[in-house]
Amino acid sequence: MTFSVAGRNNCAVIAGEPYVYARTDEGSFVMRARCPHRGGPLHLAELAPEGNRLVCPWHERKTSLTRLRQEIPAVRSGDTVTAVFPGLPDAEVCTGHRPLSADLAG
Repeated sequence: MTFSVAGRNNCAVIAGEPYVYARTDEGSFVMRARCPHRGGPLHLAELAPEGNRLVCPWHERKTSLTRLRQEIPAVRSGDTVTAVFPGLPDAEVCTGHRPLSADLAG
């Protein structure tokens, strides 16, 4: 699926699960917008002081950037990113908007 890296359609929603394109000093990648712990808004997370993890704004759970970068294969071309999402060939697909924290907006 192809969607915008920023702006109005910066979020791909696959079977109800939102994904965003993030940019950090560790690299650029597509990630789930929800925290794996309790579904918090991971797209609003800040980087931990060591710089290699995201801290969920709800419960301060840390999530590895290395794991996030490897989860969804994606290629950026200009202002769009094309990502390969796991399974669900008949899943409902749409785009929307999710604000990103300053740490993820590059």
